[in-house]
Amino acid sequence: MVASVAAVDRTVISAIAHTDHPVAAPVCVDEVRRLVGHLDPPRGGNVVDLGCGWGIWLLELLAARPDLTGVGVDVSLPDGLPERAEGFGVADRVTWVQADASDWDGGAFDAVLCVGASHAFGGLSQTLDGVRRVLRPGGRVLLGDATWESDPSPAALEALGASPDDFLTLGGLVDRARAAGFEPTRGHVSTLAEWDDYEWSWTGSLATWALEPGRDPADAAEALTAARTHRDQWLKGYRGVLGFVTLVLHDVR
Repeated sequence: MVASVAAVDRTVISAIAHTDHPVAAPVCVDEVRRLVGHLDPPRGGNVVDLGCGWGIWLLELLAARPDLTGVGVDVSLPDGLPERAEGFGVADRVTWVQADASDWDGGAFDAVLCVGASHAFGGLSQTLDGVRRVLRPGGRVLLGDATWESDPSPAALEALGASPDDFLTLGGLVDRARAAGFEPTRGHVSTLAEWDDYEWSWTGSLATWALEPGRDPADAAEALTAARTHRDQWLKGYRGVLGFVTLVLHDVR
């Protein structure tokens, strides 16, 4: 059961908003499965998802590879993760750790996933450093981060509360990864359709929740305001301007 929206914060808002889109990024499930397949850890390997959120990337990888074990790390683990792992049939091979992914040190892993979590590290460069800290030499990384699809307009910057330097272009992100000692070998640039599906699901799940009969009026008003605000920021601000790329990186240092 979701807690009172008014009594909690953005964590609860996010949990409601991702009800029908557990991948907390504008990436469809088919692409999630394709991308994690390219990580190809050695048989019997151990993998970690830094900033795992709902753990979908990690769970899809473990479901596809019954020989692997995994760890999901997040400062705020959502309710229901053990049940979700049970649904994927991997509960005996995954461990959830509530910790700050930016300084967590749980040993060395054969593959590291870090999708949409750069904010937790303080930026892309710090994320790449943090990923390397827990990656075995020669391992692979699945990195997902926002990019500029086009020059950001004032409306986009205002909607995102961002500056032009907050994100790189696709080419700039690839260059940054290479400078850090990683070679991109696979990638996926989220399509406008994936973005639209993600944003409609985010705002729609929240609005639907708010409009259900019997909701506390204060909770419903707060959730509906969050949905409307987000929808305006997306449609009138960053739609078609903010992009998202997911890369498979090989450690080449």
